[in-house]
Amino acid sequence: MSDIHFTDANFDQDVVKSDIPVVVDFWAPWCTPCRIVSPIIDELAKDYEGKVKVGKMNVDDNPQVAGTFGIMSIPTVLVFKNGQPVKSLIGAQGKDSYKRAIDEALQ
Repeated sequence: MSDIHFTDANFDQDVVKSDIPVVVDFWAPWCTPCRIVSPIIDELAKDYEGKVKVGKMNVDDNPQVAGTFGIMSIPTVLVFKNGQPVKSLIGAQGKDSYKRAIDEALQ
């Protein structure tokens, strides 16, 4: 499981001010598609360790950031580069879709 858990309190420091791209999985415990995406996010965290920061943000516990970025559906995965979202993937997707988005952010 991804060990990084973003919150409203740490989001600015851990995501916006990050020196490397950041992948944020917006999810909730009651969301079935989120549970499908979760192991993929965990794999990506291992695959890109040291290159990209990968973590999760529970939208029920952290509504402020979710509202700021207009998260209306979950799972939503945002890829941030230089503190700005550069890619949004809404709904459960395959690992390749997430990898493409991350690889674009690394270029």
